[in-house]
Amino acid sequence: MEYRKISDYIWEIPRRGEMLVPGRIYASEELLAPLLEESRGGQEWNALGQVRNVACLPGIVKASIAMPDIHPGYGFPIGGVGAFTLDEGVVVMGGVGFDINCGVRVLATPLSADDVRPRKEELADRLFGGVPAGLGSEGKVRLSVEGIDEVLRKGARFAVGRGFGVPEDLEYTEEGGCMEGADPEAVSLKAKQRQFRQVGTLGSGNHYLEVQEVVEILDQDAAEAYGIEQGQILVAIHCGSRALGHQIGQDYLQELERASKKYEIPIRERELVCAPIRSPEGQRYLSAVAAGVNCALANRQTIGHLVREVVAPMFSLPHEQIRTVYDVGHNNVKLERHMVDGREIELLVHRKGSTRAFGPRRAENPERYKSVGHPIFVGGTMGTSSYIMRGTEKGMAEVFGSGVHGAGRALSRSKAKKKWRGNQVAKDLAGQGIELRAHSAPGVAEEAPGAYKDVELVVDAAVRAGLNAVVARVFPLVCVKG
Repeated sequence: MEYRKISDYIWEIPRRGEMLVPGRIYASEELLAPLLEESRGGQEWNALGQVRNVACLPGIVKASIAMPDIHPGYGFPIGGVGAFTLDEGVVVMGGVGFDINCGVRVLATPLSADDVRPRKEELADRLFGGVPAGLGSEGKVRLSVEGIDEVLRKGARFAVGRGFGVPEDLEYTEEGGCMEGADPEAVSLKAKQRQFRQVGTLGSGNHYLEVQEVVEILDQDAAEAYGIEQGQILVAIHCGSRALGHQIGQDYLQELERASKKYEIPIRERELVCAPIRSPEGQRYLSAVAAGVNCALANRQTIGHLVREVVAPMFSLPHEQIRTVYDVGHNNVKLERHMVDGREIELLVHRKGSTRAFGPRRAENPERYKSVGHPIFVGGTMGTSSYIMRGTEKGMAEVFGSGVHGAGRALSRSKAKKKWRGNQVAKDLAGQGIELRAHSAPGVAEEAPGAYKDVELVVDAAVRAGLNAVVARVFPLVCVKG
């Protein structure tokens, strides 16, 4: 893998052969080293090779971008960003993935860590009982095909209309809680049937619900804008579009494979199947993705309501005192306006395991956040800190207003299960004062803290590269897993 150093935190894969743009990796030497080792070791599935493959896709502009949490994904690397012109560009299945609009919603409470710590075991039990989680879990919302279609059209607005949350939540949700352009007709009946009882469920894998203490404020102005302070208790909800999103991915993997052949687009990895943005196939897939986005928004909105139903009565709080800080996704594709070569143009931006991180003065930001940019939530692990960050002007200029979304895996799930046992992981977390509730011991082993990169290194690289700024550090007190 040929590469060159641009700065201590920026590396470039030069444009060669069929690459239309260079690859641009934002990472420290310490984060880059294992990526280079993977590529040199001849591993067919390696993140830097995927960066190079994405750089060959029609219509891509500036660079195929890898954020500091990069690791191999399906087609696009996780932590990958790619922006495409509307006339010549493509929409790529692997640029969104199977968990459409997986993302994080953070709720702020008026509680302090001192309020919660003596009752954290009880709180863990109540959240575990009150929020459905686990593989194939079912929620309280029962829907018909017509009901699912309404979810796909309205997103979080559907949930608020059913009494799950308050209208103010929508102001602090990406896209106002509803992504335009969704067409339920672009979603298969099978996908809809898989979602009939999954709205309001956490799911499994790396999805979680976490009660967190704000242990450090690093940007006072932004923290004040977001309404958070040291010692405060937050609740983070990390999940996506569940079985519906996965089925959309499966369905369009086949449909876009046919489109790739039809439009004679060379495909270097199966999940990089794509279609021209303006083609009927491309437009249909974008309509299906928007529907999946809305499904995920409705899901997190409903779970947020379930959290309020647990926390408010337990601590004698009015529901409205538990407010939404923000809800933002990190597996998405969107039409956005960005500066390219000195002029503002509309682009289709894919973010795979990367969060939209718009800086100050963007119209898309909630009014209260316009001076600092909206927050992004960077998950660590069950046993480490996580971070609240924000976008920057440099991030807007260099990476289309994108941000890191988590620590990023260092080991595959299968390797993690061979190395750790779920029961021991739970004991280790208890020794750190973290209450874990989980539906699957093997699932806990897959998510062992040691299976992930050091989130401190990832956050430091994003900051030193100038892409994102740190607002606050948080630490888990309670974690609920599928």
